[in-house]
Amino acid sequence: MTPLRIALYQGPSGVPSSTAATLDALASAARRASAAGARLLLTNELYLTGYALDAAVRDLAEPAAGPSADAVARIAAEHGLAIGYGYPERDGEAIFNSLQVIGPDGTRLANYRKTHLFGEYETTYFTPGSELLVQADLDGIRLGLLICYDVEFPETVRAHALAGTELLLAPTALMRPYEIVPQTIVPARAWESQLYIAYANRCGDEGDFSFAGLSCLAAPDGTVRARAGAGEDLIVADVDPGLLAASRAENTYLSDRRPALYASLT
Repeated sequence: MTPLRIALYQGPSGVPSSTAATLDALASAARRASAAGARLLLTNELYLTGYALDAAVRDLAEPAAGPSADAVARIAAEHGLAIGYGYPERDGEAIFNSLQVIGPDGTRLANYRKTHLFGEYETTYFTPGSELLVQADLDGIRLGLLICYDVEFPETVRAHALAGTELLLAPTALMRPYEIVPQTIVPARAWESQLYIAYANRCGDEGDFSFAGLSCLAAPDGTVRARAGAGEDLIVADVDPGLLAASRAENTYLSDRRPALYASLT
């Protein structure tokens, strides 16, 4: 099976001046990603608006099928690649921290609402999502969607592996001094659950938050196939179904499980 080339956009750095500015930056990143042969571009958590919004998130939030989604769809179709982007989603009076994936033809493939909210800011302004297993298919690869803190729970990643996810998309807004997450935890999650994890982080400073960067694509064999630094970056790497199959044949964590012994976990 043909590998899927993915690009992770770590940027733009610092506080966005407007949603229009982030859409312009997205179009530029999509152009570069497409030129590098990528079929999927992943941005970071709350990419469209910036992360440190406080009460302003209520005014900036949009429906999943809102005007920004239409703009992303046009960018995806123009450059012939899927785009996964983070944004604040409005649904009635509720605001969700969401990830939407738009297909290469501009159609909406999947929308996920962050289920594990982190810290006082997120729990104050966002409603937690209630559906963990959100998936989509792209070029024969089963995608799964999580956001930031979600991936730090082994249960969430394992649930995706058991549901057939091969590439887990995890846009994030990881702050310093928690660099251990992209450096150690994310590669460990990919290894223990035998899947790829695309971890796209923010960079720069916003309000009281200083984001760590270090976006990466972690592979099921325990390697990191691409790694960004601390600043704005676009990294590209391949998700190889052949490597995934070989790794799962050698590392039999999933088939060696004994679920009856773990009933107390749920």
